Amino acid sequence: MPSFEDRLIEYIPNLRRYARALMRGDALAADDLVQDCLERALSRFHRWRAGSNLRAWLFTIMHNIHANQVRRITNGPKFVELIETDDPPAISEDVENQLTLRDLHRAIADLSPEQREILLLVSLEGLRYQDVANILGVPAGTVMSKLSRARKRLKEIVNDTQTQHIRRVK
Repeated sequence: MPSFEDRLIEYIPNLRRYARALMRGDALAADDLVQDCLERALSRFHRWRAGSNLRAWLFTIMHNIHANQVRRITNGPKFVELIETDDPPAISEDVENQLTLRDLHRAIADLSPEQREILLLVSLEGLRYQDVANILGVPAGTVMSKLSRARKRLKEIVNDTQTQHIRRVK
């Protein structure tokens, strides 16, 4: 049977993907978030119940760290960001795919933080509703309703973006 550390290593790609989505593509901040999550998991190994869902436990830790960081930023001093880049990293050579990914990335970033978290945990990470509910500390019904609203809002944003790109040529 693999050790706790070996099982922890298996989930690092999932944690990195979710962290990048939470940090809106900021790779350095996402890596810091993953590192903080792993450090906390290792230092609090004694609190993990053997046989329970390690993946959900790690995502709960990451969610709580991120929520604390957002709370700290919200209540802390206000700074003006001088350089802003909203462009996602280039994934495909196909320009149409790049534009679609860029629009989707921006649409997801326009969702509220609660909707974005639930959408990413269910859609990107493939977690069950109950696991997401446990991670976020809300009932499963709340997860389902927020997910439904997030998908509806995402569809509205994407459709609005597509209509803005259509130009009339004479």
